[in-house]
Amino acid sequence: MNVLQGFAVIAVIVTVGVFLARSGVLGQAGQTGLSKLAFNVATPALLFTLMADAHLEVLYSSQFVVTAIAMTAVALIYGAVGALRKWGLATTTSGAMAASYVNAGNLGIPIAVYVLGDATLVAPVMLGQQLIMGPIFMTLLDIASRDADAPRLRWWQIVLRPFKNPIVIGALGGIAVSALGITIPPFLLDPLELLGGMSVPAMLLAFGMSLWGNAIPFREPDRAPAIVATVLKVFVHPALAWLIGAWLFGLDGAALLIVVVTAALPSAQNVFTYASNYGVGMRVARETILATTFLSVPVIFVVSVLLSK
Repeated sequence: MNVLQGFAVIAVIVTVGVFLARSGVLGQAGQTGLSKLAFNVATPALLFTLMADAHLEVLYSSQFVVTAIAMTAVALIYGAVGALRKWGLATTTSGAMAASYVNAGNLGIPIAVYVLGDATLVAPVMLGQQLIMGPIFMTLLDIASRDADAPRLRWWQIVLRPFKNPIVIGALGGIAVSALGITIPPFLLDPLELLGGMSVPAMLLAFGMSLWGNAIPFREPDRAPAIVATVLKVFVHPALAWLIGAWLFGLDGAALLIVVVTAALPSAQNVFTYASNYGVGMRVARETILATTFLSVPVIFVVSVLLSK
């Protein structure tokens, strides 16, 4: 019941976003403004505070390795399909991100508490997304959004590009603080936590606003990218996590339950925020997030029942 409550909270805020779009109270630029606020200010602050408080020894755990391998495998599968189907870099990157990125924050934490019994158990998936997947996806989205007549990027510009991204800067900055054992004084930490507190509501409101007139997924002629991303996220991702965890790393019991449940979480709302900021791949991100949010509920329930025995 408490897990459903977590989904209900998200649904309420998204619904508020739909009504904001319908009423026009924030104007035509409201969704863009919220997305840019989340991307450039709130989410970097949130990730900095979360990573600064993270226990980095989790990077040496089997859970982190299994999570990282499963996420990377799903992203590569989608990338291969996108390349074969010639969906283009923008759509393929956004779809791969939606298929592999999980909602570890506003859904992962309550599910970790009520299903797994410990909120810190989502730390490996959050670290995997920010350390491994984030810089790669941000670079690809950045390249995909460049003008066709823009000068070609040199290799060193591509390497350095992620470190100009506010999301990556926030996450890596927090990890550096944690690794060095630095204590952030309250007069700096408190404002960052306040700014970070805007991240999830801003993302959900912007996502809700994007649904006005587009609430039913898979209606467009080019719906294949979103369908493939949804199938990979809801069914393939948790199945891969189970196979890798159980057969390659010998995980069982609570350890196996953790990696499979976190893999079964729906696509993260920040995938849409990232796509919106770069102005590419927004449709596949929006439709995948919407579909996986509904479909992941029975999947998480079944996984919890089967692996808790």
